[in-house]
Amino acid sequence: MSTATPITVVLEQEQDFVFRLHFEGLDAPDVLSDEGAPLGHDQGPRPSHLLLAAIVNCLSASLLFALRKYKNAPGRLRASISAVAERNADGRLRLPRALATLQLPEGSADYAHLERVLATFEDFCTVTQSVRQGIDVQVEVRDAQGQLLLGQAPAEAVL
Repeated sequence: MSTATPITVVLEQEQDFVFRLHFEGLDAPDVLSDEGAPLGHDQGPRPSHLLLAAIVNCLSASLLFALRKYKNAPGRLRASISAVAERNADGRLRLPRALATLQLPEGSADYAHLERVLATFEDFCTVTQSVRQGIDVQVEVRDAQGQLLLGQAPAEAVL
């Protein structure tokens, strides 16, 4: 049971497949989304881009929160996420898996309680945990030297 205020995004069609997304209750600019050719004209991110952006943004915020909880003061985090659309048994395009790579700005030895941070931060990512039932979201965390600190994406998930 939730007593929280709903999160509301209002979508309004501008033309063809271009939609204006308005984030109610936020002092943030609207965002245009569009589809790629032949349906759309690439005037904004596609819905799949927005989904992936939400996943990697939430993971990054959760990692930052967990690091700061243990008095770490990391520099600027960097992250990327990739997915390949595949057709399901019904011939519909789906994103069956995604690979999110979170890059820490310092080496692993520079972080207090890093093992605990890595073991728990994903649990606090609302978006990732909400979509995992439908998308196998793989997560990697790497330090500034590229050392893999968390995750080992299966070969078929490496994009």
